[in-house]
Amino acid sequence: MEFILILGAKSDIARALAIVYARHGYNLFLAARNAKELERFASDLQIRYQVEVRMKEFDVTEFSSHQLFFTSLNPMPSGTLFCIGYLGTLPASAKEITEIVHTVEVNFTGCATILSVVANEYEKKRTGFIVGISSVAGDRGRTSNYIYGSSKAAVSAFLSGLRNRLHPSKVHVLTVKPGYVRTKMTKDLSIPEKLTSSPEKLAEHIFRSQQKGREVIYSFRIWRLIMLIITHIPEKLFKRLSL
Repeated sequence: MEFILILGAKSDIARALAIVYARHGYNLFLAARNAKELERFASDLQIRYQVEVRMKEFDVTEFSSHQLFFTSLNPMPSGTLFCIGYLGTLPASAKEITEIVHTVEVNFTGCATILSVVANEYEKKRTGFIVGISSVAGDRGRTSNYIYGSSKAAVSAFLSGLRNRLHPSKVHVLTVKPGYVRTKMTKDLSIPEKLTSSPEKLAEHIFRSQQKGREVIYSFRIWRLIMLIITHIPEKLFKRLSL
């Protein structure tokens, strides 16, 4: 069975995805900063599912290293999942230059550079798939998280363009727009239970959608309706809302 590359492998969603893909027999490259912290998790996956798991050091903000990182993987992974995200420290992330730059670099610039490298290689081989985790926050800028949201809007637009470019090469690109998910990143936020998914449920949804060749998914169908409504509120009214 081929290898799958998971970028940002220490996140809750990435770990859940690693379990799902390993359970279905895929070998894994788990890439993250301080990848040695994944040793116990990798060992458990290998024993439990009888797959090969290799840990790789990866820093999404070291843009110049991305080409060498990916092309040095042997074998080349048949699929790549980008699971890296940075919410920022609210409300500081909207006012402090260093926080703004870091949020954009992690969420968008790093995503665009590494996935462009991946896309170039898959395009040559005319095979492969890419999964990018964006966010419903990217569908419209809101007071509460517009720096994070705008960086995720860029991710969604990037993945859309990538999907358009790679379609003739039969390379599948899936955009994932989760709503609320119970993770370390959201543990300090007050989020509505009925609109909140778990990493495990989201991972299953992503796997099924990738296998079926879908293009854009939300964690729950209701989020598609919610964001449709939000994006169609007139700007004169929207700017008066506290969202």
